[in-house]
Amino acid sequence: MSVKKRVLEIALFLLVMFLTFYALFSGRDLGEIMRAVGQMSPLYLIPSVLLAVFYVCAEGFMIWYLLNAMRDKKNSLIRCFQYSFIGFFYSGITPSATGGQPVQLYYMNKDGNRVSDSTVVLMTVAVVYKFVLVVMGFGILIFWNGPLRKELNHYFPLYILGLMLNVILVILILGVMLFPKVILRIAQFFERLLIRMKIWKPSAKREEKLHGFIDSYQQAVTWLTRHKGRLAGVVVVTFFQRCSLFVLTYMVYLGFGLEGAGAMKVILLQAAVYIAVDMLPLPGAQGITELMYQAVFSQVFTGAYLIPSMLVSRGLNFYFLLIMSLGVVLVNRFVFERRRKRVAAQG
Repeated sequence: MSVKKRVLEIALFLLVMFLTFYALFSGRDLGEIMRAVGQMSPLYLIPSVLLAVFYVCAEGFMIWYLLNAMRDKKNSLIRCFQYSFIGFFYSGITPSATGGQPVQLYYMNKDGNRVSDSTVVLMTVAVVYKFVLVVMGFGILIFWNGPLRKELNHYFPLYILGLMLNVILVILILGVMLFPKVILRIAQFFERLLIRMKIWKPSAKREEKLHGFIDSYQQAVTWLTRHKGRLAGVVVVTFFQRCSLFVLTYMVYLGFGLEGAGAMKVILLQAAVYIAVDMLPLPGAQGITELMYQAVFSQVFTGAYLIPSMLVSRGLNFYFLLIMSLGVVLVNRFVFERRRKRVAAQG
């Protein structure tokens, strides 16, 4: 990623964050909000923090679980956790979370992992992640339809949109895996169209990259058919990973000493919010997540606890993890820069 592009993405992220918090706190008593946040019980704050960390580490575990099955060179679990935190940071600051996997692939390649292996692993984790989210989304829609429509109110169409966008993405990824030649023809059609529109210039290098992309994804099919048990394990871990953030919100609910809303209601509402905003083209889904949270949870976190609960839950499941991930990114940048200078000095 170029420095200019990185600066623009960070600037966009900070702008959206500023506008989000300005809209949240404008006209509100900040002192009262902070006092309410301070009432969160440490007994529930600690497991909430652990659930947030588990969310990122679970992806690292799946990378480790799959990558070590594909080759003799073994990667440490700690290093795979780092891949996950690096991916979380770049996904969090880029629209639609598009920046995470390319940077993960860069570091995995620098560590001596084959690009084809790393691509298959990251693709598998991504498609299972989306697949589990889609299954959960349809489960909520089918078995909790009435309460879902009532609680989401005018945000219900956004839930349907989010669910459909995830379905489309799953179909596209599976299409690349199962029908690579069809996807290749479609990609070539759009490439020719953009060239005729003078948006792109003809490029043999782009054609080569396109073929390489399709070939590397096609390898996933062959590998996964031989390792169905590993795939099943990834599905199970992904399910618990997804649920960890939803349960976190219920921990916050208990931490404020509230009662009246059952665990299932809080968990399903948080899942609905996440599914609705997951694919929107905003860095970290900022702004819309907070707005939808206020509308959906207004009858759950009653009184003065709505904004404080959102600050704690959103702060833990996104901003806290983003800061942790930034630390991992900076350490890795320093380590790689020092290693590069050492190799250059030796050469």
